[in-house]
Amino acid sequence: MNGHPQTQTEQVVTDVDARSDTSEGTGDPVLELDGVTRRFGDECAVENFSLSVFEGELLTLLGPSGCGKTTTLRLLAGLMRPDEGRIVVDGDVVAGAGQFVQADQRDVGLVFQDYALFPHLSVAENVAYGIDDWPDDEIDARVEELLSLVGLADYHDHSPNDLSGGQQQRVALARSLAPEPDVLLLDEPFSNLDVSLRKEMREEVRAILKETGVTAVSVTHDQEEALSISDRVAVMADGRIEQIGRPEAVFQKPESRFVAEFLGQAGFLSGQLERGSIETGIGTLDTDMIQGLSPEYDGADIDVLVRPDDLRAIPIEESKGDGRIRNREYTGPSFVYTIELDGGDVVYCEHNHADHLDLNRRVRVDLVADHRLAWFPTESDASSTQ
Repeated sequence: MNGHPQTQTEQVVTDVDARSDTSEGTGDPVLELDGVTRRFGDECAVENFSLSVFEGELLTLLGPSGCGKTTTLRLLAGLMRPDEGRIVVDGDVVAGAGQFVQADQRDVGLVFQDYALFPHLSVAENVAYGIDDWPDDEIDARVEELLSLVGLADYHDHSPNDLSGGQQQRVALARSLAPEPDVLLLDEPFSNLDVSLRKEMREEVRAILKETGVTAVSVTHDQEEALSISDRVAVMADGRIEQIGRPEAVFQKPESRFVAEFLGQAGFLSGQLERGSIETGIGTLDTDMIQGLSPEYDGADIDVLVRPDDLRAIPIEESKGDGRIRNREYTGPSFVYTIELDGGDVVYCEHNHADHLDLNRRVRVDLVADHRLAWFPTESDASSTQ
């Protein structure tokens, strides 16, 4: 079908189900930020930031460099003070309302981006560093428990310098978990790993956090990382939360163009809603395929969000079709083709790696999505709202 719909309404699926292992939004929050603001001179790095994180939840702050996510993490850790607002950990105010609890007095663990292991200490001594005031037998039992949990039971006496990057990360995680913190913070936890290790370590770290039941907040600019490990994702821009929700919901139902464009490749089909349908550069779309588009918007100019896997490019004779291939990106498993439509819109089509199409080839673009599509007011009509 060429947007040119066949029976698209039959392909519409229900809303995304919640992840089965998340406690999102249940019980009392372990961590709360209420109106937190942090300035650096005239620049506001974090502005009126409010957020609750619940017991056992893994929440990721996701955004580009300079969006305020690392500043937020440092505020949570007690490495800096907020100018306004308050931070509450397990019911205790640790910042704001005239109080400020130092970092080493908070029940908050921190896994640094570079792991920050002590090279002069053994693996076991690194893990025991934060609990050295415990009785010796309890220290030994806790170190044994955690090294077993992270798969390093045979590495007690090794030096951190003898370990791989993934092993060092596990030691850093075990050290942060040792004091049984109320909240664990992870600062770009996979950025120092080789690409081949990142997926494996993401899965391992999530499994460890879920087994321990610790409440965790991670910070990253890597969309794939955030979507794969998180119970909820908070997408940040300019010191504020643009959108927060389950990874599937944030990806499939972005509430702003920024979120849509930041989470993967985004193409937009421009069109006008008229009598239950939208005429676009790839044909007529039925409103049943569009999220939250009701008759009250009749006559509105809109842009429909389409991802590369929502579309297919079909080679066609020169005198027909919808547009032309302008670029081709090879990712290994697939090709992503950039298509310039005749009306000027640019969209992306994902194909199997063996499906090779020539540049400048004339194509028909088919809509193959099996879910409702998000939409936004046209950029020229900034006053419109969904």
